[in-house]
Amino acid sequence: MRIAAAFAAGLILASIPATAQVSSPAPEGIAASDAAGFAKGRFHELDALPDWGGIWFVSFQRDPDAPPPAELKLKGEYQLRLQEWRAEVRANNGIERRPRGNCSPPGLPGIMRLPQYPYEFLFTPGRVTINQEAWMQTRTIWTDGREHPPLEEIDPTYHGHSIGHWEGDTLVVHTVGISPELEINDGAYHSDQFVLEERIHLSADDPNILINEMRMSDPEAFEEPWETTVQYRRDRHGTLIEFQCSQNDRNPVDEEGYTIYE
Repeated sequence: MRIAAAFAAGLILASIPATAQVSSPAPEGIAASDAAGFAKGRFHELDALPDWGGIWFVSFQRDPDAPPPAELKLKGEYQLRLQEWRAEVRANNGIERRPRGNCSPPGLPGIMRLPQYPYEFLFTPGRVTINQEAWMQTRTIWTDGREHPPLEEIDPTYHGHSIGHWEGDTLVVHTVGISPELEINDGAYHSDQFVLEERIHLSADDPNILINEMRMSDPEAFEEPWETTVQYRRDRHGTLIEFQCSQNDRNPVDEEGYTIYE
């Protein structure tokens, strides 16, 4: 079956002329020449942006005067699902049944709050790219002025579709299209109406601290918007290292595809 499919794919590729080119339409909301794909001659614009060089680790330091994190308030089936998850984990001595493999990344918003693995922010004309050591993920934030595609046309993914703009030295990011199969917190899920907003900026007190103010809303799953703040500390000369999860993905799965923990 697999061989036949590969053979058929080869025939399809062989039938495409070598001179054929893939041509995607220009992004909605901007002139084609303003898109991130036309970067030449625009790199001088980056000099006006703040210095986020190096790599960044989630910081465990907290402001002792800051209020405690707000509670995530779910409603309806989403609150019921969370209660069922908690009961199941308690009944299984803390072992969680997962619908995804060990090597699948957490996606947004969780991947922006990982305490162990660093992040790298790259500025290029029309976009900010976040390289994440964990799962070797790459997140693109379009800053060329484009709009989101209609929500019904977005294929839900781990990172969704992010657009951003600069307000002074603050990167303001708006993300939609994050897969509802991904958790916000342990056992807490969202609908396809989920929206993540971020305001990312350097600390006014310490230029080696980067702050990400996150606001999440979902009219179907949340009683009210949920806000949380993440801080990252800089390693100016650090580098990301290769993360190859599949070499250690050794837990088996059952007949329904759930991970079995041993």
